[in-house]
Amino acid sequence: MKTEELYSYFLKCTGVTTDTRACSQGALFIALRGERFNGNQYADDALKAGCSYAVIDDKAYYDASNDRLLLVDNTLEALQSLARYHRRQLGTTLIGITGTNGKTTTKELIAAVLSRKYLTHYTRGNLNNAIGVPLTLLQLNNTHQLGVIEMGASHPGDIRELVQIAEPDCGLITNVGRAHLQGFGSFEGVVRTKGELYDFLRLRDNGFIFLNDNDPHLCSIAQGLHALRYGTGAPKEGKEVGGQVLSCDPFLRFRWSTLEGDSYDVQTRLVGRYNIDNALCAIAVGLRFGVQPDDINQAIGSYEPTNSRSQLLQTAHNTLIVDAYNANPTSMQASLENFEQMNAPRKMVILGEMRELGSASEQEHLHILALLSKMHLQEVWTVGKQFENPAFPFRHFTDTDEAIQALQAQQPTDATILIKGSNGVHLSTLIPYL
Repeated sequence: MKTEELYSYFLKCTGVTTDTRACSQGALFIALRGERFNGNQYADDALKAGCSYAVIDDKAYYDASNDRLLLVDNTLEALQSLARYHRRQLGTTLIGITGTNGKTTTKELIAAVLSRKYLTHYTRGNLNNAIGVPLTLLQLNNTHQLGVIEMGASHPGDIRELVQIAEPDCGLITNVGRAHLQGFGSFEGVVRTKGELYDFLRLRDNGFIFLNDNDPHLCSIAQGLHALRYGTGAPKEGKEVGGQVLSCDPFLRFRWSTLEGDSYDVQTRLVGRYNIDNALCAIAVGLRFGVQPDDINQAIGSYEPTNSRSQLLQTAHNTLIVDAYNANPTSMQASLENFEQMNAPRKMVILGEMRELGSASEQEHLHILALLSKMHLQEVWTVGKQFENPAFPFRHFTDTDEAIQALQAQQPTDATILIKGSNGVHLSTLIPYL
């Protein structure tokens, strides 16, 4: 079945799903395969649950007499081609976002800013991979004026694949850092892969980027691209938006200004000095698309992070800074350095190991342990095998179950606690015991 024909079925449906647990009435079910599952076997279940059609690629589950079963060669490729075709039919201006750290927060800040003037569609949650990006695109409709599409990567070529599906009109890379080294092979591999967004935009008519002027790696690979530059420090020729941190104890308060001499102070609900780059990027995007400064400031000031991304939680016993959704050497060092600068009477950190670092894992964890040993912290707990090192006097736990037992026996009180680690360590399960 050609994409055009599949699209005619899509237009009859209320949406797209790949999960029989989320089958809305009239939806189009696309049966994907994985290492441990075959979605084709659930096609009938999807139809019984209310889906109008089911797209499959396994002839063993195909019944030619059932006109609600649509057979294709490869369901993942069909999903991606359908999304690209839909994107082209609508012609919505799309902003592509990738980067090692901060891309989700930046995406949400940009969406908040743009929504002050435009009906804006943006990636929900972390639907930023080869399945999530197409599903996000297929949620676009003709009422949306702008789209903000987040793109994640863990291997070379991942961003190239995603930009060829989404075909963004402009884009940004938040930064490049030492993450997913097991998949990328090296830091240089990270830079090249993130730079695949720039490579695509060079070939795009009127391709445009928002560039962090403080990141030398991004500046070096952005040659030949039309860019609106932003960054900390005063604005200057070639850097249209500048900013400086005014305070961060615990929430970031900053000042931003433009080449024209306009200056604004913004009090945010974001924890961490490093978030100024994310905020300045959202400001640059807003200005480019004609959002008024007062609206930009209100959008950024009212944004509150969720999903364990630099969240400030006040419990009955402690103040928690929860950043347990993801972790890599770059983000962990930034979080620790910011935490050390905070004004709090009793500081404690609970760190979970950093995943997907490959051969660099031992060295990177050792670097974090050495950094911790120089900091003035009342207590340090580490969780996960990679952090186990008897040379450092920190309290170590194999997993969160062990840490929970320790919390039940000795609950910290009146402390400000940073919780940071890779999502797979499940540090968020500690929160009820703090």
